[in-house]
Amino acid sequence: MKPSPLEIEQLHELFLQCYSVCTDTRNLKKDDLFFALKGENFNGNAYAEEALKNGAKYAVIDEASYNNTSPSTILVDNVLETLQELASYHRTHLNIPIIALTGSNGKTTTKELINTTLSQKYKTTATIGNLNNHIGVPLTLLSMTSNTQIGIVEMGANHQKEIEFLCRITKPDYGYITNFGKAHLEGFGGVEGVIKGKSEMYDFLTSNNKMIFVNGDDPIQLEKTKNSNRVIFGKNDPNFDINIDFTEALPFVKSKYNGLEIKSRLIGDYNFNNIAAAIAIGNYFKVDDNNIKAAIENYRPTNNRSQIIEKGTNHIILDAYNANPTSMRAALLNFEKQQPGSRKIALIGDMFELGKSARKEHQDITDLATSLNIDQTVLIGENFFKTQTKSNTTKQFKDFNDFKDWFDGLKIENTSILIKGSRGMALERSLEFI
Repeated sequence: MKPSPLEIEQLHELFLQCYSVCTDTRNLKKDDLFFALKGENFNGNAYAEEALKNGAKYAVIDEASYNNTSPSTILVDNVLETLQELASYHRTHLNIPIIALTGSNGKTTTKELINTTLSQKYKTTATIGNLNNHIGVPLTLLSMTSNTQIGIVEMGANHQKEIEFLCRITKPDYGYITNFGKAHLEGFGGVEGVIKGKSEMYDFLTSNNKMIFVNGDDPIQLEKTKNSNRVIFGKNDPNFDINIDFTEALPFVKSKYNGLEIKSRLIGDYNFNNIAAAIAIGNYFKVDDNNIKAAIENYRPTNNRSQIIEKGTNHIILDAYNANPTSMRAALLNFEKQQPGSRKIALIGDMFELGKSARKEHQDITDLATSLNIDQTVLIGENFFKTQTKSNTTKQFKDFNDFKDWFDGLKIENTSILIKGSRGMALERSLEFI
């Protein structure tokens, strides 16, 4: 049973007395509001008393056996649902413009670019990292304060109706979908399922007469939003609301906008759309053109996303935060263009959550990698180990340890190296022995 509006209103009054919301006692700060969430291997109710002893102002629990009758313990029917309801109530209470974004690839980079651009003029609060699920989105909303002028909420999903649910909590005024790619195919049931699932954001915004930012160079986005309020941006088309030109990506993406050349520190032409979205949204919210340029140029990718690392004489592209067939293909094609004349090694790891498509998608990537002008391709993981190749420049390893034993003995010098794989592969570990 969900909490009643009255209960949420009372809880919200208590929340406003607290420093912040906490769901992990290891990160607890004085006067936090602790939510005793449950997981497969833990029960937050068991930590409620500890949270209060360590400085939490209140603890929200949903198992009466852990209720110590303290006035600081709040017993509800379901802690997770209460967290979500409180976040939605708080969002309404703040009554600020909120931009939501989702997509198969580039969500977090685009969110960071939008945030750094809008923060040139406004006090913004954005999703931290990729806390973009049914828990992360409520926590993002509850991190917004009366000082927040614009909220930016990243939404992730791996099955139908998830984006719809997150939109109901967030009630966004604006939305953007980065792209529709081959990600989470297992949960969505194929590419058409991905398009349907991500487009739940379009459905919410359109039905509530809100605004959508649309990449005009993406025909699917144009078609899906033809009956919506929208701002269209893209490459040099007089029918677009905002024109942004792509210049080059060797190695970093350069673009032109309103007579300004913008030199980013993001590699790969696939990052142009992420940059263009931030420029377009900055333009819509009337951020000064020179401030937009400064924001984009000063942004540096982190957290294993398209990072450039110089280690000894080697040039490394670390893009090991995550991978799916769409992003893997883009990374390999971009890598072939980088550092002309240099020796190139691609270290690529398994892509997860592909379901029945896993065998075909891994084979397709193997075929692509071995067809490119890359000196050596190293395939790591059980799925890539099963692919077929006749290339004598390709090595296959069933797991990371087998790869490490082979690679650790090599002396790699004066080489460009791409590191790309799904999060579960943790291929950034290879930096330790390059």
